[in-house]
Amino acid sequence: MSTVNPGSRARKQIHLGVHFPGVNNTTVWSDPRSASQIDFSSFEHLARRAEEARLDFFFLAEGLRLREHKGRIHDLDVVGRPDTLPVLAAVAAVTDRIGLAGTINTTFNEPYELARQFATLDILSGGRAAWNLVTSSDAFTGENFRRGGYLPHAERYERAAEVVEVARKLWDSWGDDAVLADRRTGDFLRPDAVRPVDHRGKHAQVSGLFTTPRGPQGHPVLFQAGDSTDGRDFAAATADVVFSAHSTFEAGRTFYDDVKGRLAAHGRARDALKILPATTVVLGDDLQDAQAKAWEIRLQQVPGRTAIAFLEQLWGRDLEEYDPEGPLPDVEPDVDNVSITRGRVRHAADPRAVAAAWRAEAEANDWSIRRLVIEKTARGGFVGTAQQVADDIDRHVQEDASDGFILVPHLTPGGLDEVFDRVVPLLQERGSFRAEYAGTTLREHLGLAAPGRGDDPETADLTSATLVG
Repeated sequence: MSTVNPGSRARKQIHLGVHFPGVNNTTVWSDPRSASQIDFSSFEHLARRAEEARLDFFFLAEGLRLREHKGRIHDLDVVGRPDTLPVLAAVAAVTDRIGLAGTINTTFNEPYELARQFATLDILSGGRAAWNLVTSSDAFTGENFRRGGYLPHAERYERAAEVVEVARKLWDSWGDDAVLADRRTGDFLRPDAVRPVDHRGKHAQVSGLFTTPRGPQGHPVLFQAGDSTDGRDFAAATADVVFSAHSTFEAGRTFYDDVKGRLAAHGRARDALKILPATTVVLGDDLQDAQAKAWEIRLQQVPGRTAIAFLEQLWGRDLEEYDPEGPLPDVEPDVDNVSITRGRVRHAADPRAVAAAWRAEAEANDWSIRRLVIEKTARGGFVGTAQQVADDIDRHVQEDASDGFILVPHLTPGGLDEVFDRVVPLLQERGSFRAEYAGTTLREHLGLAAPGRGDDPETADLTSATLVG
């Protein structure tokens, strides 16, 4: 694997997005600077500050049911989980350029309504909409929906591919010149410019005319996350952006080379897909100061009760009698108890083997339960001075370990303000990040071409691709 010398070519432009943390294990609730996860002022603050820094997009996750642990609502869910699309529509009204990416589930939503919602967001925002495609694996979530239950693994991804296929047919059913400009005559729509869609598939049946004109981007930008072979193939065939979990330089470059290397087989250029890992940033006066801050944040993210709850997911047992600062439980996991935590995925198919490995690792390193959980849930990130972080981010992009990053704050809503104020200007000074927006749409920010339509949108085919969330 070759290392690219940044001096041997024009500097690659870094792409940066922000992730509104909502309800997840990065959030530090105990910090007095932490504000509401649901008040609009929090969404507005992060989106406006990111736009002022000229970032590419603002990204929202989604939760379709409050998670439970031992019959109680999970701590991080008690504030509630607002619906993604209304929040993004509201953010569109208080911003002008930043992209608006929403995570929407393909297992429990219908392709017609999804296509309509994202086309509407794209129109209202002036071409800034993006859809992060995910599936759902559990019956717990499915109980909230009319189908109930859940889909088997293979069917879940089969349905996801068909949902995208139908959405694209609907978006492509409107001609670019369908709406007439002459309002004096009242002829706002050319009757031959909207083609009917007739799709009769295993998971979706749609027949008729789509209600929503083609948005400024043609198709909203499609995000996808997945690290399996099938997931990588789907990304290479279809996705515009991969939301990657690879946080170290070497792991990132290996993933980058593999996925980018698959694009040619699908007739796509290397730059047609952007790979953007999620990451955190902790800044300090020097490296030692930043590392101390990062460790303090991890301690806040994993208090004793959280560490015990994490272990209970694997053990399938109530472990509250154990000291989080003490050794791991000596009892074996209950492999049959899969309902202790509902709405969350169990760690392994063989809990006893994982428990044995964790015990051995904890004993070898003299780790307590809490320390083990901190190590097992650690995410890679950038830690150092503003200059060190800017150098490291730039190195990842210039040497092809990523095309940029999705920044995840530990505080809502101001956890990235220091990054916007101190790190982004350094990247702008070296010419690796824009000082001003050059375009108005998210596709333009990301350097992505408009989607092709072919002669007949009805022939669009995604059925051979597999989507892995």
